[in-house]
Amino acid sequence: MSLNTPKELGYYFPAEWHNHTATWLSWPHKEESWPGKIDTIYKPYCQFIKEVSIGETVCINVVNEQMKAFAINHLLLAGVNLTNIKFYIHPTNDAWCRDHGPAFLINPNASNKKIIVDWGYNAWGNKYPPFDLDDVIPTLIGNQYNIPVYHPGIVMEGGSVDFNGKGTILTTKACLLNENRNPTLSQKVIEEYLYNYYGVEQILWLGDGIVGDDTDGHIDDITRFVNDDTVVTVVEENKSDDNYTLLKENLETLNTLRLLNGKQLNVIELPMPKPVEFEGQRLPASYANFYIANEVVAVPTYRDKNDDKALTILSSCFPDKKVVGIDSTDIIWGLGSWHCLSQQEPSV
Repeated sequence: MSLNTPKELGYYFPAEWHNHTATWLSWPHKEESWPGKIDTIYKPYCQFIKEVSIGETVCINVVNEQMKAFAINHLLLAGVNLTNIKFYIHPTNDAWCRDHGPAFLINPNASNKKIIVDWGYNAWGNKYPPFDLDDVIPTLIGNQYNIPVYHPGIVMEGGSVDFNGKGTILTTKACLLNENRNPTLSQKVIEEYLYNYYGVEQILWLGDGIVGDDTDGHIDDITRFVNDDTVVTVVEENKSDDNYTLLKENLETLNTLRLLNGKQLNVIELPMPKPVEFEGQRLPASYANFYIANEVVAVPTYRDKNDDKALTILSSCFPDKKVVGIDSTDIIWGLGSWHCLSQQEPSV
């Protein structure tokens, strides 16, 4: 690894609740991601944009002017105020900006107060080629902003890591140590990359992700920081459900973990919705895939009896924000929800 990594230069990746300059999205257009259903996702997707844009700019990557016009039409139908919307002609293969978008790090004392880390991206282990356009999105944004872009040279997705902003990352072995990502790298070497390119001190490892998650176990479907020392984690009550045992083990692991200061994590349990299936496929429906914006916390809901319970729990975690449920029953057919679709740009 080169000298002068972001960490050595004093940069770090802030927690998601750190104030945002913007939220970045890549407009959905790949029909294979929502086979037979892509037309149904634009209404909830635009509702998400409407809620987030109340408190910050929303930057949207589009393939061309035609797609921009298509997007504007849907946004206007949803009553979105376009003043807070910016479009960038940055062609993409798919919509999952959490994973292919820019990782913004900040250092208030540096001459460049903000940098981008452009991790390698291979569509979750080469599952959905092509991904060449998605892979270069962070560098395109860095060029647009005229800020430094760092290339660690290994595969890493934004949905596989969660941050408390105080030096700690949560992640899963099922994803980061999967042989379809960085097969030649040991856990220790991957940790070194995380330390150096996210500016952190500690990595807390969990085990498996939920059933139906094609990312091989992203953390943002199971366990999320809601403040410096508190996480919410999903649990399954039904003992015959395939998620029951792995989420129980996840909870047990969380209760043994300690933060840098030696403190035990506060662990708040979130329910799971009943299984959401489409055409016989179990989908990774989870309330943990919420997105923390400046004014709102956008939570995926599933027309389920546990929707209200999840929203109540998350409202208690974010007393200063409006916690809003947005129907993800159609969105989740793409195997992700609001957090998977978005990437925050912190302010400095």
